[in-house]
Amino acid sequence: MYKEESDLTMIYGTRAVMEALQAGKEFEKVFIQNGLNNPLARELKSELEKTGLHFQSVPVEKLNRLTRNNHQGIIAYLSTVSYCKVEEIIPGIFESGKMPMLLILDRITDTRNLGAIARTAECTGVNAIIIPSRGSALITADAVKTSAGALHHMPICREDNLKDTIDYLKTCGIRWSLVQKKRTH
Repeated sequence: MYKEESDLTMIYGTRAVMEALQAGKEFEKVFIQNGLNNPLARELKSELEKTGLHFQSVPVEKLNRLTRNNHQGIIAYLSTVSYCKVEEIIPGIFESGKMPMLLILDRITDTRNLGAIARTAECTGVNAIIIPSRGSALITADAVKTSAGALHHMPICREDNLKDTIDYLKTCGIRWSLVQKKRTH
């Protein structure tokens, strides 16, 4: 188990994950055993797809490394924060009379770096942070601690496609600039 996964709340078993999904819980990761195709697993996969949640098909050995308990081929990690959709927060920012200041993060893979960036963003007046739904650091207890709690006070938007999100922001009249960290060899 990776350190960042150990900071998250793990649930396992088909019914437990299904109930959490139906209760509106948010997930960081969902792992489903390769080839798992019983009726309840098919129903869970269908529900995950309907809600836009991605799951990863993995070998049973990975699941067994994550827990020795009877996982029934399914393990999920619950989110430590509630995510927003950018379309839900932009109108509220405009209605408050402000011009939105948003921070879009891509390829930030270290949870502590994510937390430190969030802490700085909150101090500088950023209204929301936008991260990709895949390929980004997880928001773990470590990230929240490093952020000094900022991750609980600022909207975090997890989006499937950052290009589409940027296009949407442009249509809203939001100006943007790109800052890239140059790689050093």
